[in-house]
Amino acid sequence: MPPMEDARRVVLYTCGQRKHAASLGHPCGRAAKALDEAGYEYELKVVGGYRLMPWTWASRSRERAKVEELSGQKQVPILLLDDGSVMSGSGTIAGWARENPHAR
Repeated sequence: MPPMEDARRVVLYTCGQRKHAASLGHPCGRAAKALDEAGYEYELKVVGGYRLMPWTWASRSRERAKVEELSGQKQVPILLLDDGSVMSGSGTIAGWARENPHAR
């Protein structure tokens, strides 16, 4: 596998589920699984402030500031490409990964 700097580098921002629960339809897991299946190496950045966990709401703005700066919204997953472009949502990310597989 080529070194990361020679590969098409991407960063996936997810909630604490990371790559888990893809089989259950969790958006962050589905996005990660699609990138894995397309052969990408990527950096995984986990952000807090979970929508369904009220005790994290106070830190949501702080935890997701970078996500909002990059995408204009606080929802994850988002994918940051090496050219600086950003896409949001697991369906969009999975579709992009299928259409742009990384050469192995």
